[in-house]
Amino acid sequence: MIDYKGAFHTGEYRNVLEEYGYDPLLIQERLADTWRVLFEGDEDARIFHNQGEDLGYMLDTGNLDARSEGMSYGMMMAVQLGHKEVFDRLWRWTKRYMYMETGENSGYFAWSCNPDGSRLSDGPAPDGEEFFAMALLFASHRWGDGEAPLNYGTQARDLLRTCIHKGEDGIGHPMWNPQNKLIKFVPNCEYSDPSYHLPHFYELFALWAYPEDRHFWKKAAEASRDYLRSACHPVTGLSPEYAYYDGTPNNERGYGHFYSDSYRVAANIGLDWEWFREDHWACEEANRIQAFFADKQPEDYRRYAINGEAFEEKALHPVGLLSTNAMASLAATGDNARASVELFWNTPLRTGPRRYYDNCLYLFTLLALSGNYRIWTPE
Repeated sequence: MIDYKGAFHTGEYRNVLEEYGYDPLLIQERLADTWRVLFEGDEDARIFHNQGEDLGYMLDTGNLDARSEGMSYGMMMAVQLGHKEVFDRLWRWTKRYMYMETGENSGYFAWSCNPDGSRLSDGPAPDGEEFFAMALLFASHRWGDGEAPLNYGTQARDLLRTCIHKGEDGIGHPMWNPQNKLIKFVPNCEYSDPSYHLPHFYELFALWAYPEDRHFWKKAAEASRDYLRSACHPVTGLSPEYAYYDGTPNNERGYGHFYSDSYRVAANIGLDWEWFREDHWACEEANRIQAFFADKQPEDYRRYAINGEAFEEKALHPVGLLSTNAMASLAATGDNARASVELFWNTPLRTGPRRYYDNCLYLFTLLALSGNYRIWTPE
């Protein structure tokens, strides 16, 4: 593996696919084709849909709704690949239909809406908010700010302020616990989801949030890296979907095992290492996860206890899982790193009703392994 400081410091991004021998032209073709299929393809393949003259939404094809998770993912994909019109359509739709102006959750975004914009929930999901904020800051730096709601930088900073100060007036709850600086699963609970932890985003929020909030985000980055050490099993590398603040699995609602949410941890650890290289534990963790799956075939992926015990239940999103395992190769070393990337490269996009989540993780992995998941800084 190339030995250099993180991309934040150098401006250099690894193209792992090219390092492993894949043709640079084929890599770029795969990236362009993947965007085309997901955002411009046939109705049975795409997950993005234009709506009216200036709106658009990402459809969770398994649940037939639009989620703050998917909307924010689409915005991140669009800003990384330079598709401003798609970005703006997604953001306008989000602000029009998901943004809550009144009530306990005012200032947040409803996590689920029907494609016509009607709300299915008045509750927010913090993974959407953190991706919205990061994508908006990147958009501000890449394209500059426009008139509201396209004043991206202000929108991002206002959202970040809400996420950590909400409830100080006695109404509602913050998305991060103010004492331990850990992101919550939802604002009105006191436990976390390891896959929500994005210390590489928080490092950037510490630079670009409102000045009075920057110290909090720096501490949040440190807290999240420590938390992931506690939440990931020391042998298998697996983490639960929900976990208490000490990192132990929270199985009160059946989410204390390694399943769909958990897959993102490997990807997040890989990208944090690529961008900042703050903690060599990331490399050890990536190696553990890849070693656990080295002798398993995607068609036999399961739900697992974090100690590796397999349940009968098959994985709902096997393409998403093999994708995030491959993204861990940003930090991992050795034969399992190469094998994980080869499995990813040789796997096509998922088709059918469950394709949304798998293919979002697939495109993020393709961006990351090709050196195109980048930090967009102010001019």
